[in-house]
Amino acid sequence: MNYTDECNDENGNIVVGVPLVFNFFENNDTSLKVHDPLHGKGRPQEDHDCDQEDHDDLEVTASGDGTPSPAEIKLKIKKLLLEFRCKVEDAILGNYLLGEPDENLAPEDIAVAREQLREITLWGVPLLPSKAHEGTDVVLRKFLKVRDFKVDDAFDMLQKTLIWRRENNIDHIIDEDLGSEFGNAGFLCSRDREGRPVCYHVCGAFKDRHLYKNTFGIHHKGDKFLRWRIQIMEKAINKLCFREGGVDSIIQVFDLKNTPMQRTKELNSLGKKALIMFQNYYPELIHKNIIVYAPFWFYTSRVLFSRFMNQRNKKKFVLARPHRATQTLLKFIAPEHLPCEYGGLRRNNDEDFSPSDKVLELKIKGSTVSKVEFPVKELGVTITWDVTVVGWDVSYKEEFIPDDEGSYSVLLQNQSVVGSSTRNSFYISEPGKIVITVENGTYKKKKMLYRSKARTTVPMFILLS
Repeated sequence: MNYTDECNDENGNIVVGVPLVFNFFENNDTSLKVHDPLHGKGRPQEDHDCDQEDHDDLEVTASGDGTPSPAEIKLKIKKLLLEFRCKVEDAILGNYLLGEPDENLAPEDIAVAREQLREITLWGVPLLPSKAHEGTDVVLRKFLKVRDFKVDDAFDMLQKTLIWRRENNIDHIIDEDLGSEFGNAGFLCSRDREGRPVCYHVCGAFKDRHLYKNTFGIHHKGDKFLRWRIQIMEKAINKLCFREGGVDSIIQVFDLKNTPMQRTKELNSLGKKALIMFQNYYPELIHKNIIVYAPFWFYTSRVLFSRFMNQRNKKKFVLARPHRATQTLLKFIAPEHLPCEYGGLRRNNDEDFSPSDKVLELKIKGSTVSKVEFPVKELGVTITWDVTVVGWDVSYKEEFIPDDEGSYSVLLQNQSVVGSSTRNSFYISEPGKIVITVENGTYKKKKMLYRSKARTTVPMFILLS
């Protein structure tokens, strides 16, 4: 039997050799002993891809050639959702959604608990179907779909999720002060091309021995790290819109650059627990997991078991080779929303540009020279521009060329550029144009992304005079 794990690379091909540090695929509940009030009581939980159509999960018996029609599939889904709604409604009104009530409670306490249960919510969405909230069906469908439209299994998963949240006070975890020590290890930044929030996990932060020891060397610190991971997930969920046609899932980017090769046992263990919690208690909320900048040992050091993974689940993971990290991320995230450290144009606390500023694209053929011009006729303005070439490895020059042939051109930059985006600005004292020249000396096509903006300014020498 072949136990080599698989996932998709940026081109959709199967890649083997995914290490334990990112155990996305192993469905073993026995490894999760923290924050699991129902541990051991349910069957192993499987993660499912959320970008597949519902009818892919259904087996519908049809006449003729046996292929169900879209109408039959839609009707089947509607019936199963209605059955699930009725089951949840009965559990809430019957006061047993969170388990049977304590028999020792006084009648008035039971009545209070019953009323509180009627107001129960999940991710800000009321669960009582009779409240007719537009997001209730969206949330219930996630549980139904991840359990292959088996109503009893979906109800069991919903019940376990609600009990886990109550036992661990998840509804108030966003308000907890978990310190700033993990701040460099993960953050939310902008959205993808479909409007989904994007969460970045930077594993290279744990290359710092002090942080690694403080995080994973003490048991209670490990629990704190898990709660921090859950807190990020809850913050991302707060940005979702649970309604028909709304954005109801997120993108996760795992940056493996500078990930420590040694001392990863504790990181593996806690990462595994966190991922199992996500697949058990956050069904269908992760649209894609994109893995970038994986080091060489990532492919060679460890392999995982994928016996419980079907092809649909594997499509949820995208593995980008180091030299294709930016290209892969740009397929999902627009350049104005992609952080500059990943080859995009977004910068923290940017005072010059906003995500609404349009980014233009120029394709540069191999062994050619391409130019981009920013004409400026208005005097007394400062023009600012952002430029990045995906993959770089080009010769790059910036210059100001005045309209008056008797004036001198000004060379602003002339160098070979590799790395993140470059930004520059120039005060316009006479009509002219900014000219950016990119020489692609390779045989490969390149893609240049750029934007510019002009604003009226007063030069510093006037202010100081």
